[in-house]
Amino acid sequence: MSNNKQFTEKEISPLNSLDEWEDAVLERYPEPESIASSKSTKEYRNYEEPARDTVKEFYRLNHTYQTYNFVREKQKEYLQFNKKEMTVWEAFNFLNQLVDDSDPDTDLDQFQHLLQTSEAIRRDGHPDWMVLTGLMHDMGKVLCLFGEPQWAVVGDTFPVGCAYSDKIVYPEFFNANPDYSDEKYNTKFGIYKEGCGLRNIHMSWGHDEYVYQMMKNYLPEPGLYMLRYHSFYAWHREGEYSHLLDDHDREMLKWVKLFNPYDLYSKCPEQPNWNELKPYYEALIKKYIPSTIKF
Repeated sequence: MSNNKQFTEKEISPLNSLDEWEDAVLERYPEPESIASSKSTKEYRNYEEPARDTVKEFYRLNHTYQTYNFVREKQKEYLQFNKKEMTVWEAFNFLNQLVDDSDPDTDLDQFQHLLQTSEAIRRDGHPDWMVLTGLMHDMGKVLCLFGEPQWAVVGDTFPVGCAYSDKIVYPEFFNANPDYSDEKYNTKFGIYKEGCGLRNIHMSWGHDEYVYQMMKNYLPEPGLYMLRYHSFYAWHREGEYSHLLDDHDREMLKWVKLFNPYDLYSKCPEQPNWNELKPYYEALIKKYIPSTIKF
């Protein structure tokens, strides 16, 4: 990381795994059984009611340090895409270095989780670009492998540079964020104008924005909204920030809402049969993505 503060190991990795954040989201937004075929939603995240202290600490760090200046710094650092250049398949192998020892639902690796999402989308007959969106949507988590703290990789995303919504999880932790008391950033519109559109808003830094920027030349607009805003729960679940939206955002919201259940509820213990699926995905990636992509 290039920010000035030196974080401790516990501050870099407050969660036992990145999936603990998704666990907490599932608790907030339970869903009917239409997506996950192997178990009911009630069975998900079968921990023995841990205190969730790690998740709370994760959000404290996220809300404290995700300032406007932090986000702009990360954009400058990562959106040059000069870290690595890989084929998509090399990138999936790289992503699989993220090991999760704490998930009680499954022992599957990161690629298999993504394959479950994309297969659920394909099973329901959606366009092939949406299948590819499902396959790629968490690729930005490679930020962890570049040394970023968990709270700058995953977590509910939110606009920076304006007042925080009280519908964001653990809103009280924003009190420690320097922007909270900065008159430039703490008003309803902050540095933005009414109806300026999400494309003109700087979101908290993480895997959503990173993978969007990585894929923005390769997928249709609805797929790009799915990538960029799938963790923006204050918008697509809580209906917040309407004052910043434009008509295009309102039109695209239906696509983000369509994608969200596949993101949250497609994980199951059953391993996809990669040998059977490989020809389809090789052709799909060849159709949309160049031979290598930059990170």
